[in-house]
Amino acid sequence: MGFFKFEKLDVWHRSIDWTNLLYDVADSLPQKYQFSLGEQLRRAALSVPTNIAEGTGRNGGKESNYFYRIAKGSVYEVISLLVMIGKRGYLDRDLYRSLYDEANEIAAMLSTLAK
Repeated sequence: MGFFKFEKLDVWHRSIDWTNLLYDVADSLPQKYQFSLGEQLRRAALSVPTNIAEGTGRNGGKESNYFYRIAKGSVYEVISLLVMIGKRGYLDRDLYRSLYDEANEIAAMLSTLAK
């Protein structure tokens, strides 16, 4: 492994693992929330590692940073969705804290990557 540049980035690996956990959260939602909250959570989560990967495939500089900023925005979107899922009573407080802390780390790593 390690053929593509993004595969060498810790932030990409961490975002893949984080996204996988978020898919578990989305999959555990009741049917009535699958389309709204579930699908939105999956899309926002998946946007993080995919935009990191796309950013590494660009020419660097402003072009790459654009995709890293999109990824960071998606991290924030995920947190907003998790708050709503929690308000509906479908997210354990400890799991929320764990996902939130990892989101904070990923966002910081993306800020560093974009510099």
